[in-house]
Amino acid sequence: MGEFELIRHYFAAASCAQAGAGVALGIGDDCALLELPVGEQLAVSTDTLVAGVHFPDSSDPFLLAQRALGVSVSDLAAMGATPIGFTLALTLPHAEPAWLQGFARGLDQMAQHCALRLIGGDTSRGPLALTLTVFGRVPNGLALTRTGARIGDLLCVGGELGDGAGALPLVLGQRQAAAAIAEPLLARYWSPRPQLDLGVALRGKATAALDISDGLLADCGHIAAASGVALLIEQARLPLSQALLALLGISGARDCALSGGDDYLLAFTLPAEQLAGLQAQAWPIHVIGRVEAGSGVRLLDQHGQCITPQVRGYQHFGSDGD
Repeated sequence: MGEFELIRHYFAAASCAQAGAGVALGIGDDCALLELPVGEQLAVSTDTLVAGVHFPDSSDPFLLAQRALGVSVSDLAAMGATPIGFTLALTLPHAEPAWLQGFARGLDQMAQHCALRLIGGDTSRGPLALTLTVFGRVPNGLALTRTGARIGDLLCVGGELGDGAGALPLVLGQRQAAAAIAEPLLARYWSPRPQLDLGVALRGKATAALDISDGLLADCGHIAAASGVALLIEQARLPLSQALLALLGISGARDCALSGGDDYLLAFTLPAEQLAGLQAQAWPIHVIGRVEAGSGVRLLDQHGQCITPQVRGYQHFGSDGD
């Protein structure tokens, strides 16, 4: 099967590849054409996932597609952007119909969940790798960024932490658990749900934000550095799921929450006066610390003593830290 036949058969006919809001021209030409309402900016982010680095070589293609797109769209959520479309550059060692069918089905399901349109891409032969570029829109001046955290702000997260990292030993076959424990953790790993609606709700309210991908401590370090402040995290306030606690106990669950990565939840700083209104709207907001003068990220125990670990999160190159 040739490249163009592969694209037509498995991707161009998918529901997510059809015309939709914001897409004037999608798959089938040299470029896609996007339309933005007056007064809005284009948000763009690219992620690459490589077999053996970001996912096991034997990964189920349906789940892999869901994870790949969900991870990428999480960057739009972190900016408070509304999704428009995405491109996929797919490098394959072989064009196996069963694998492609499963992958295309998973991609379409996650794209529809995120209201995102497939608007183009490329295929090539080589070691399995996926590169996705996502496009969204956000009103001028309302994009959430890593700068802007202010002394006195609350440090918040959008849900329970550590489940994705906790699932990794299950994904790799290094550990087993009862279905009631394993299934919710594996769902968080394979089908992350980008917090798009929460990102929109935080426009004009949060002072800084990002999505947690490499670990809470490491990612909060980016906000601290960009904003020129210190972030203090209270260990006792970390929100942890019952499934993660059942699998790893309190110490292991905290390690996953702090340094494991793969959460794809929003972390953000918020003026205290904004909290009650957002909680009244039932957003899953947990206060885990505060912003103070200084630099870097510090983890505090129940007595207020600094217990910041040396290992803070995942990095591809170099050492981790702030």
